[in-house]
Amino acid sequence: MTSAYPVTPTRLKELNGFGPKSEEIFAKIDIFSVDDFMAIDPYVLYGQLLPMKGIGLNSIYAIIGARENLSWLEVANTRKTEILMRLDDMGIAPKK
Repeated sequence: MTSAYPVTPTRLKELNGFGPKSEEIFAKIDIFSVDDFMAIDPYVLYGQLLPMKGIGLNSIYAIIGARENLSWLEVANTRKTEILMRLDDMGIAPKK
């Protein structure tokens, strides 16, 4: 899935919308490389991050955006309903 990038990133912080803090957060759940990140379903990854302080709906948009080399805002604006439905099916959608 890194084919969305003209040059394959080698570090998590090189993915669209990520930085050093992202690497710290993912390390807490044993995601240390771009390959680790790309190998896990983004919704499963979000579910693992959800108990951490500061993780919210924008996080799933950022995860999907990073995988697809898109801005999290573009993901939020174009796929919010689809994402919320999937999270609801998984039982991890935000409470209203």
